[in-house]
Parts: sequence; C-alpha cells; structure tokens
Amino acid sequence: MKLLSNIIRPAYFADTKPHYELLDGLRGVAALLVVIYHIFEGLAFAEATDGVGSGLITTLNHGHIAVDFFFILSGFVISYAYDDRWSKMSLGGFFKRRLIRLHPMLIIGAIIGAASFFATGCERWDGSVTPTSWVMVALMLTMCMIPAVPGVPYEVRGNGEMFPLNGPGWSLFFEYIGNVCYALFIRRMSTKVLAFFTLLLGIAHAWFFVGDVSGYDMIGVGWTIDAVNFWGGFIRMLFPFSIGMLLARTFRPRKIKGAFWICTAALIVLFAVPYIPSANGVSLNSLYEFVCIAFIFPALVWIAACGTASGVTGKANTFLGELSYPLYIVHYPIMYIFYKWLIQNDIYTLKGCWPVALLVVASSIALAYLCLKFYDEPVRRWLSKRLR
Repeated sequence: MKLLSNIIRPAYFADTKPHYELLDGLRGVAALLVVIYHIFEGLAFAEATDGVGSGLITTLNHGHIAVDFFFILSGFVISYAYDDRWSKMSLGGFFKRRLIRLHPMLIIGAIIGAASFFATGCERWDGSVTPTSWVMVALMLTMCMIPAVPGVPYEVRGNGEMFPLNGPGWSLFFEYIGNVCYALFIRRMSTKVLAFFTLLLGIAHAWFFVGDVSGYDMIGVGWTIDAVNFWGGFIRMLFPFSIGMLLARTFRPRKIKGAFWICTAALIVLFAVPYIPSANGVSLNSLYEFVCIAFIFPALVWIAACGTASGVTGKANTFLGELSYPLYIVHYPIMYIFYKWLIQNDIYTLKGCWPVALLVVASSIALAYLCLKFYDEPVRRWLSKRLR
C-alpha cells in the first residue's frame, strides 16, 4: 500500500545538498515488495471470499509495514531537505512544493482506478453493480483527496476503503497530514523536544497496536475512515514520520560497504517472517512489527544513508527511486482486476496463477514507468514553472 513513496528529492527546485541515492533505491525495493505482497494478499482475499480458508496472508506476511518504512524515509528526507530553508520559504511555498511533488500522480492513479473499475463492470465485491454516476463522484473526491465514509454510495466497491478506486491513496491522505504537522509545529521543535515527542508517540503506538485496540492483530490500520482506523492511522503515520525527522537531525555518516544489498536482504527477511499468534491478550504479531518500525527500520535507513552507489548499482538506485512513487500509486487498480480473476476462478495458491502474477507485476512496473515519463515528470515540470 505509500508509501509512501513520495520522498524523491524535491524535483525541479535548486538543491545543493548531498543526495542519499541509496535511500531512493531502497524505497524502490520496498515499493516492489509491496506489489509482491499484494499478490499474496489477493490469494488470501480470494480464499476468504470463497470461505475455504482463514484468508491469512502468507510468504511476505508483513509486507504492509513497507508503508511504515516509507513514512520513516519521508520524515528523514523532508527534515533533511527543508529544516534549514524556512528563513527563505513560506508555508505556502512549502505546501506548493509538496502538492507539485505528490498530487499529479494521485490524480492519474484515481483515473486509472476508475478505468479499472469500469473494466470489471463496476461490480462491487458483493456482486452488485455501482451506477456510473457514483463512480464519477468517487473519482472527483479521490482526485481532491476527500475520503469515502464506509457505506455511502460513492464508496463504490463496498469494502470500506477510504479511496475505493485506488486503495493505497489512504497512506497519501496521512502523508498529507504529516506534512501539515511538520510545517505547522514539528519543524519548530528542538531536537530534544522532538526526541521526547517521538518517545510519547512510540508509547501510544505500542499501546494501540501491541494492545490490539483495533482487533486486527497487526499494524494494518488506516485504510478506512472509521474512528479506530483514523486514529490508528494517524499514530501509525506520525510515529515513524517523527523517527525519520529525528534521524535526519542526528545522523552522522560513516562509510558502509554493500549498504544497499544489506538493507534489501534485511527488508525481504523482515517481511517474510511468519505470522505470530497472540498470547495472553498481547498481539505478538504487532509487537514484532513495532520492533521493526521503532528500531530495525531506522537502523536500515541509517545504513543506507551511509552507503554509496556508482556505475550499474548507481543507475539501478536512480531508476528504482524514480519508479517507486508511481509504482506504489498505480499498481493497485491492476490488483483489483487480478483479485476479481482469482475469485472467479477459485484460485488460492501462487502455483495456480504464477504466470498471471508475473504479468501483474510486469504490467504494474510498465504502467508506472509510462506514467512517470509521459505524465508525472512533464506535469511537475510545467507546474513548477507556473507556480514558482
């Protein structure tokens, strides 16, 4: 599901600071792992829909916390890029830059999501059909980043999603909130105050998720707009976002060889850890994910920031970084079609669909690249010239 991938260095604005290119590459790796995770999510969803199993996601069971990794990266890069610019930049200027960076892909993702929904006959998950008029309302609201409340007619898929035409939009919703919090008050905090603020958020995060307030038994909240998901999603975003900002302020680089491969291997292993059952009212699955977010992910960001890339590795990091945000935003409409196909054909294992799954991954990458080169970059370039 972001995100969160919105942290490519502020494009089309002068920036003389050193650039942490491995963070770009690592973000791309995480985005690709999100796509693969959603393949297994689709198999679990099809199994649960047909009532033949538990619907437990396997293989990359913890792939959803890639979003939390994105939030850490986002906080790190925003703090690094903007903390010392406020004497020369207004609030309006900051928000203008962030909108230029984020919103064009959000709009095209909504349009692709609507096209995907039309391609499946506007059929909701319960088999009923949504009128075209409500699909258009959902499209307009999604492009304006206005979430759908569960049960309203423009919540067109009937699954409670905040943005039913393109599910991962929920993380961008909270990313926007994070940007607002940063601009209005977090940037004004001293490093010590920020550290205390982050500690309090960590306590709230552990209480909410390890205590399983949501009942999800994982850190997988925020995708819908009910009270538990809104406040859980807010805590879920702000804690790692603050960790990233604190890390940016205290970071002292040391040269680390092979940083990209160390971090890539670590992410794969962390996401692939099997589901951990609860014990004595404690969500051990959420506890594991909390440890990843609070301790392991920041260490990986630090390692990646200490690494360098050149030659083929450098080009790969650049490509992965450029592709990460478009891939995260446009892949899920393809997944909706894939999920429908799985349900219709009673397929619940990768063995039964691996050629189609490979096609889904390849088409997601291709679509993301086309959107990047022929839409996102030209539109951001034009907006930057118009609005600077």
